[in-house]
Amino acid sequence: MMDNPGPEAPMTALKPDPIGRTALAVEITNRLRQMILEGQLQPGEKINEKALTEQFGVSRTPLREALKVLAAEGLLDLIPHRGAVITRQSEAELAEVFCVLAALEGLAGELATVQAGADTVQEIADMTAALRRTYDEADRPTYFRINQAIHKAILSAAGNETLVRAHELLAFRVQRARYQANLTPERWRAAVEEHEAIIEALRARDAERCGKLMKDHLLRKFASIKAKAQG
Repeated sequence: MMDNPGPEAPMTALKPDPIGRTALAVEITNRLRQMILEGQLQPGEKINEKALTEQFGVSRTPLREALKVLAAEGLLDLIPHRGAVITRQSEAELAEVFCVLAALEGLAGELATVQAGADTVQEIADMTAALRRTYDEADRPTYFRINQAIHKAILSAAGNETLVRAHELLAFRVQRARYQANLTPERWRAAVEEHEAIIEALRARDAERCGKLMKDHLLRKFASIKAKAQG
């Protein structure tokens, strides 16, 4: 006869985080991430926790939860006895990451032409049309958001979870550089045209062309980042 292990601990003993606190940490994470992406916090700069708690009107607990998330994304480093510092990235590191990301996005483009359903292709086409409108209206923040959504949709349409996870881990490491790229009017127009060519290849189910367009698109993005750094 089996011994009775006794009653399990009640769920209340687990003391889960209140939903309000979790939502607050997410909001702070999003706001801090945007500050880093937009350059309000510069590489090498130490996070002033006291100033941020006053600015956001929060305690240090949700702020520190947000810092852990951003550290996992590679946007900052948590240094013992010093605190959180915005990461610096060398050109060599960015070159390595973009090289792999370009290969992954090229593969995603190839797979998506085979795997994506008609509704998904139309959704990407609609987002591409919206991308053109943000260019016409010179709305850079919305352009960046839609651009990211298009890339995410194509990756998802590839139907390969391993590919998605590998891409996500690397994309975190270069999202600041991508946001702050030297987006001249000429390069911005070219980027929109590249997206329009990608959706046409996707509609035509031309795997080779779609894959090449995706790969070249990302490599041109790195070229613009490199040009800004050297300028």
